[in-house]
Amino acid sequence: SEEEKEKKKKKKKGGGGGEEVEEEEPDESMLDWWSKYFASIETMKEQLRQQEAAAAEAEEKEDMEIAEGSKGQGKSKEKSKAPKEDKKKKQQSAPELPEKKNKQKIDELKVFNKELETEFDNFEDWLHTFNLLRGKIGDNDDNATEEERIVGRFKGSMCVYKVPLPDDITKEAGYDPNFGMFQGIPSNDPINVLVRVYIVRATDLHPADINGKADPYIAIKLGKTDIKDKENYISKQLNPVFGKSFDIEATFPMESMLTVAVYDWDLVGTDDLIGETKIDLENRFYSKHRATCGVSQTYSIHGYNTWRDPMKPSQILSKLCKEGKVDGPHFGPGGRVKVANRVFTGPTEIEDENGQKKQTDEHLALTVLRHWEDIPRAGCKLVPEHVETRPLLNPDKPGIEQ
Repeated sequence: SEEEKEKKKKKKKGGGGGEEVEEEEPDESMLDWWSKYFASIETMKEQLRQQEAAAAEAEEKEDMEIAEGSKGQGKSKEKSKAPKEDKKKKQQSAPELPEKKNKQKIDELKVFNKELETEFDNFEDWLHTFNLLRGKIGDNDDNATEEERIVGRFKGSMCVYKVPLPDDITKEAGYDPNFGMFQGIPSNDPINVLVRVYIVRATDLHPADINGKADPYIAIKLGKTDIKDKENYISKQLNPVFGKSFDIEATFPMESMLTVAVYDWDLVGTDDLIGETKIDLENRFYSKHRATCGVSQTYSIHGYNTWRDPMKPSQILSKLCKEGKVDGPHFGPGGRVKVANRVFTGPTEIEDENGQKKQTDEHLALTVLRHWEDIPRAGCKLVPEHVETRPLLNPDKPGIEQ
């Protein structure tokens, strides 16, 4: 069959040690989301390693310069030179990883080693959040934490500008701002959404039991929905892999603060909270960075990399152009698409499960989405397909990651 021929071809390409080639050329049907995730984690580690190496090298250089400066202290010079050899060895051995990757061609997603918000200015690109606090009555309120005094959140934005308006403001807004700066803002009517939460894993949890381990399980809270996944606790583990998804229906703006918590399961007594993290879903939903479903690297209609967004790239692109009053997209012959005054190129064919090729504009549209920040005026970086890493905190131990 075609597939086997392909495999044989691939095997030949690999050359050298039979077994290894097998490993480097994963069969498409064997791959799943986790293959993608672990390949991405390796890339993230590699980047961190390179950053650390670069930082160490810079520090060393500085030390060298200081050593040179202190007149003719031969000893210190020798000392600072020695480790450099070591570094070089390390650096030479490190870049072997990416080589394998090229052969492997596993698509990756972006692994952020912190919360998504920190990468995208808290998703406050047009709405800022202010906590509304209950006033203090009497002395016992003095000890209440700010968290306990929150009665609601005010979201808004303020603009103060001089009239008549400078030209650059009119240009930046893309419309006549004399009618107000807040045009094209979504209406304030309640809106029903389906929230899907993927929980991959937890790392370095704080031990909750005497044996220095924990029996973690997930708890999720949003509005009136309270899910405790108690029966699926993971026994005696501080680095549990959960790999679960939860679907919750919610209504903005009333139910927009999602709490994801990890509890320690106990046979006797109540389960203890290990830590929790809160996510403002409304900010993500309305952000220009489009944090509803990350934009993946490639568009595929089958396999481990199937496009997961309910909207296709071309639909997302049309919507963004319309909302941002951007001219386009104009798809032209030869795999070209024009948006505003920029031209992007890309492939125009897609294969279905049976290897049948079809014409499509989706790859082109995706190329524009992945470079949306290059579009003048309306452009900004769109959230990529990703996994974020959020610290779990416990109100009893403020500021200490759990």
